[in-house]
Amino acid sequence: MERLKENELSAASHGIPLCRKAWTAYIGCLLAAVVMTFVLRLAFNHSELAAAGVLAASTLLIGYRVLLIRSVQLYYDDVGVWLYSGVLPWQRGVRGIKWRDLDQATYVQSFRSWLLRSWKIRVAHRFTDASHIVLSDMARGREAAAIINERHQQMLRNDQLA
Repeated sequence: MERLKENELSAASHGIPLCRKAWTAYIGCLLAAVVMTFVLRLAFNHSELAAAGVLAASTLLIGYRVLLIRSVQLYYDDVGVWLYSGVLPWQRGVRGIKWRDLDQATYVQSFRSWLLRSWKIRVAHRFTDASHIVLSDMARGREAAAIINERHQQMLRNDQLA
């Protein structure tokens, strides 16, 4: 638990938050809740014990998914661009791309993203495709990509990436 607090404090105090998941990321959780409601009604027809099991399982599943969505945060600091995510202790962590290894940040422009204000963004590593950060349904994703590219160009112009 202390490690999580350290990571959150590090992100909050040393990093500048760029974006989090948008409201559209929760649509899957809402649909799962609707489906589980129908499954719960069917389970009640079978037995109350089965209904209690379905209720417990669906609460845990949907609660975990909501917490996982809420844990996603993209931020930057003087070292690079970082993604913090994870709920369970073995999943929590930070991964990212250092400024010297950054290629560019892009976002996907579509009618859906414009209408719902929910963007898919990609922060590219210039040497390998395996290290890209790709995030969907991000609030302020368009602005985040612009800020990352602007900061990267500023560091290149000032010759800070040696």
